[in-house]
Parts: sequence; C-alpha cells; structure tokens
Amino acid sequence: MKNILLLVHEDRGQEARLQAALDLARSLDGHIRCADVTPLPVFPIDGGWATGLALTESRKLEFELRERLDLRLANEGVSYDWTDDIGDIARCLANQSRLSDLIIFNCKHGEVFDRETRGALGDLLVEARCPIVAVPDNAVGLNVTGPAIVAWDGSEPAAVALRAVTPLLKLARSVRLVAVGETADGPSVQEAAAYLSRHDVHGKVLMIESAGETPDVHLLRQADIDQAGYCVMGAYGHGRLNEKLFGGVTRRMIGAAKLPLILGR
Repeated sequence: MKNILLLVHEDRGQEARLQAALDLARSLDGHIRCADVTPLPVFPIDGGWATGLALTESRKLEFELRERLDLRLANEGVSYDWTDDIGDIARCLANQSRLSDLIIFNCKHGEVFDRETRGALGDLLVEARCPIVAVPDNAVGLNVTGPAIVAWDGSEPAAVALRAVTPLLKLARSVRLVAVGETADGPSVQEAAAYLSRHDVHGKVLMIESAGETPDVHLLRQADIDQAGYCVMGAYGHGRLNEKLFGGVTRRMIGAAKLPLILGR
C-alpha cells in the first residue's frame, strides 16, 4: 500500500485529508499523489462566459492552495507529486486510482464541489479501483498503529476491503472483527479472522446480537470502547446507498462516523 491518492481542494475537509495521507505515507513508507481537481462549473444559457470566469477564479484558488501545500509538504519528510485535472470529482479520482492503493476523500459534512458529499463518495465507490479512506472533516489524522475495527458481514465488498487493507492491519496494535446479527451468505467472521492470521494479523472476533439496534450503532459504540483509529468495511456505491448493506450501515456510518472509514467494494 505505497501509492496514496490525496484529493486536494480548498474546502474544510482539506486539513483532515492531508493529515490522514501524511500518517499513512509515513507508516507505510508510501508516496502521496496530490490530485488537484478543479470542478467545471456550468451555468445554463450563459454562452460560456460565466462558466469561463468561474473556472478562472477556481483555478486561481487551486494554484494558491498548491503553492501553500508545496511549501508544507517539502518539510514533511514524505515523497509526493502532483496531478492536475478539471471535471467531475469522482471520474477524475477514479481515473487516477488505476495505479493507486488508497484514495483519501471526505466522509461527510456539507458539500464538496457544490455536491452533497455522500453523493460524490457513492459515485467514487462505484468507479474507484482501490479502497477509499473516507475522513470526517474534523478528524485529526489517522492512527495507523492504534486499534482497528473490521466490520464483517460475509459479503464480497467486506472481503475486498479486508484483503486490500491487510498490510495496514499489520501495523495496528489490535484488530477486532465485528459481526452484528446474521451475516450474508459468505465466509463467517471466524473464517475472516483465520485469513488474517495467515498474514500474521491476529484479530479478535466479536459477535453481537442486534437487539433491535442497527449495526452502525454497535460498530460506532465498539469503536469508542476500543478507541479505534479507523474502521474497515465493505460498501456499495451510488444508487445502492439507500439499500440495506449490513443493516444499512454504509449510509449511516458515512453520516455518523467520528473516525476514518476505509471502504472497499
């Protein structure tokens, strides 16, 4: 997990994304690719004049941000480079993700590029070629060496996420695999733990009865108890966020999480 794709944009989630990328790059001896994406504003029936003016202003702000981050990253002791793009956020990042191991994106709160965050995240989940680290705007980095939570329901997205982040889980002080209620028609949580053990990751299994509460409530409660640095889980993308996945946990976790989520699909 050496290639980390970082969304760079002047919004209130930028610092949280940057700190998460720095924590991951230092812990994994990785390389940060800063994806400076400028949205293409569209104004109906403007003859292109207003669109061009807005784009020029956006590019100016992005250039100023890049200058500031360049100075900062040069003193952070990590390997990094830049890529520039104009267009749809999800499509631009998905194209860059073909040679990336992780994408750092927003988790929730407000809008990104004049779009509701979860909508953009859902689109990215569909198109991305690697797991997404979805960071809450007020998060302070990502505690790579702290405890980690793995949400398990036996589904293919959960398995994809688990396999992809196994190198990261090796760095965690402890790993807890949590299954809430009945799992999907797939490997059990014990089989998932056995898979990790063959990679020298010895996770503890926790099976929880739902007791009338949705799985996200149990997961977030356990994350607080363990003081987890992040949570690994499977997810569906746009168009399926309102369907049930692990009891609807994708949609609710994105909205309520206080810790970074690593989402695979």
